[in-house]
Amino acid sequence: MTIGKTGQILLADIGGTNARFALSRSDSGNGDQTGPIDYVKVADFPTVREAITDVLARRSEGKQPARAVLAVAGPVTNNRCVMTNSPWVIDGNELQPALGFDSVHVLNDFEVVAWSLPALQPADLISLGGQDGLPGEPLLVVGPGTGFGVSCLVERHGARLAVVTEAGHATLPAENEREEHVIACLRKRLGHVSIERGALSGSGLQSLYEALAEVDGAQVPHRDAAAITKAALEGSCPVSRATLEMFCAILGSVAGNLAVTFGARGGVYIAGGIAPRFPDFLAASAFRARFEAKGRFQDYLRNIPTRLVTKPDASFLGLKMFADHNPD
Repeated sequence: MTIGKTGQILLADIGGTNARFALSRSDSGNGDQTGPIDYVKVADFPTVREAITDVLARRSEGKQPARAVLAVAGPVTNNRCVMTNSPWVIDGNELQPALGFDSVHVLNDFEVVAWSLPALQPADLISLGGQDGLPGEPLLVVGPGTGFGVSCLVERHGARLAVVTEAGHATLPAENEREEHVIACLRKRLGHVSIERGALSGSGLQSLYEALAEVDGAQVPHRDAAAITKAALEGSCPVSRATLEMFCAILGSVAGNLAVTFGARGGVYIAGGIAPRFPDFLAASAFRARFEAKGRFQDYLRNIPTRLVTKPDASFLGLKMFADHNPD
């Protein structure tokens, strides 16, 4: 007997190293009835099918969830993702009959973050300026982390769609002469200087640090993104602090560019693994001023709220929102 009539859903957030699973009910209308999260190391299972089988054997009390919604850290084509940093291939069309699900949806992880946005509460967010946003208008989320994720949630006539992008690979813009010098330095090393590789990611923050040191003729030790952030916040390294200041300023400019590109008058949200580590620094930085600095469109940007997402496991809220909005 399956559990289809009781409406249980398997939710998963699958990365290159770890995968997280939870069971949820489809009729709860919110994320509150999602059960405990089960953490699994990807290396412990040859395939995602075996990992799911193990989780269900331990968590489902012998019952079969009707559906599965899986977020994956990679590009999804035709409901399928070949993971970049693990041997797993997540193919919803194969998993569905193999594991007895009525349906399996495979979504990009940042698409899932976009789905979470309407359900986030004030306690899940830190305001970074702006007004209240316009109801029903697009919601944009950008996230510097391992890469630079961008997705936009659009609602029209009661239907929702999360637009998945590769905006992180667009060319990094310069807003002043100093940034032009830094990008010129990066261009010698990288060729094409993308938003992601040049600044707004973990490796991008390190590239920014090394380029700033070169431009300023400063001798600095090798640091990764975490060490740069730590030294900047402690005030122990002027180059690290200048790097984090430039990171925040560039984040503001890029977020503003994307806001006008998508017409995201509902709000712009900052997620990812980097920015939540220094909310006070980000709030006091040039982020918001650069977000609004769009010449004749400054008033347009001034009305758009910018918020930092601080809720842990927001991805499960997004998975649940998607499942509730797509009950097939």
